[in-house]
Amino acid sequence: MKNTALSAIHEALGAKMVPFAGYNMPVSYEGVNAEHKTVRDGVGVFDVSHMGEFLITGPRALELIQKVTSNDASKLVDGQAQYSCFPNSEGGIVDDLIVYRLDAEKWLLVVNASNIDKDWNWIGSHNTMDAEMRNLSDNFSLLAIQGPKAVEAMQSLTSEDLSAIKFYTFKVCDFAGFDHVIISATGYTGSGGFEIYCQNSEVELVWSKVMEAGADWGIKPVGLAARDTLRLEMGYCLYGNDIDDTTSPLEAGLGWITKFTKDFINADNLQKQKEQGPERRLIAFELNERGIPRQGYDIVDGNGKVIGKVTSGTMSPTLGKGIGMGYVPAVMKDVGTQFHIQIRKKAVSATVVKLPFYKG
Repeated sequence: MKNTALSAIHEALGAKMVPFAGYNMPVSYEGVNAEHKTVRDGVGVFDVSHMGEFLITGPRALELIQKVTSNDASKLVDGQAQYSCFPNSEGGIVDDLIVYRLDAEKWLLVVNASNIDKDWNWIGSHNTMDAEMRNLSDNFSLLAIQGPKAVEAMQSLTSEDLSAIKFYTFKVCDFAGFDHVIISATGYTGSGGFEIYCQNSEVELVWSKVMEAGADWGIKPVGLAARDTLRLEMGYCLYGNDIDDTTSPLEAGLGWITKFTKDFINADNLQKQKEQGPERRLIAFELNERGIPRQGYDIVDGNGKVIGKVTSGTMSPTLGKGIGMGYVPAVMKDVGTQFHIQIRKKAVSATVVKLPFYKG
């Protein structure tokens, strides 16, 4: 089990630690509902240093990225980031990721912790362009400072105007006394804020300065449990739950990151699927009565026939009701469609709703 550079600090703060993607990670500090509310209303900080970072450089770096990712990275300019995925050869997804353009010949790819080796080997197996690849995952730490008060709380730590860093853009600048830190206006909570990339040797001091600077705004550390409820309220896919090697980006509602204006792995088959329409779709639902949907629960029709599975589910801390996502036949994807979630022995009524669950 690997530790992040901050694991000892989390333990000292009384965090409940769990194994996650091969790392010893904080799942909660004071409880998921309280931590969730901290991010929705104020500012919280997550240690997500388990994520993977690959640096792709050289004159043909973009060519490699265009081949292995579904979105069109050629549209990016320096300082822009883009959500994307790696399609596999069978119609599924190797992983989802964020692509950062540092300059025309220098790109950063940020991937999921559980897929670092898989992604590295996948990209490498398609690198016929001789782009230089460096796996920085073990050297870099990542803090997600999230919430509506993040800009005010962190402004004293940098000379950069944080309010000028727009969604899915980033700056390489000074932060917490260190130069060449990446401040990225990204995150998986839907409440605004930043992700801070720095070296492992710097992160302990960065963490302490972040907590100190945010004290007047009520900043608190937040664990992975609240990260999951926050992202689910936004309807953001989680790899391993809502998307995986067997789900296509079109089935998952990720057509917006699947650009057929360029050639990429399995583009022809995905184009055909788009034209014909996928047979199943990832939908969002709310329960109409009490209950908590969980991953793996059956989705059933009025006759009790299994028509799908819940991929993510929880009791929404903001809405106070059971919410979830799951795959159903495409004919049942429309908002307002009714079905049931089998929660133990009871079939609980549910309705398809439009994302996000949390409207802000």
